[in-house]
Amino acid sequence: MPTISMFYGILIRMFYDDHNPPHIHAIYGDCKASFTLDGELLDGNLPNKQRKLVEAWIAIHQDELAANWQLAQSGEPIFRIEPLK
Repeated sequence: MPTISMFYGILIRMFYDDHNPPHIHAIYGDCKASFTLDGELLDGNLPNKQRKLVEAWIAIHQDELAANWQLAQSGEPIFRIEPLK
């Protein structure tokens, strides 16, 4: 599962050939959560501060995330996305 971004101790990853709906995985320490490309929490849990950071990052990068999802589904290399600064 490639890491596509990392910020404030949060790793953002996307699986190749993963199940629908399109989503990312966010990891912060021992906490893990998956979010749709619209920022909706699908599964898991993050501390509130980190959850809000991930949701903001998703909102900024929705087009890039959608492009990466399409690449991943096709087995193509995905690209890194700018972190929050």
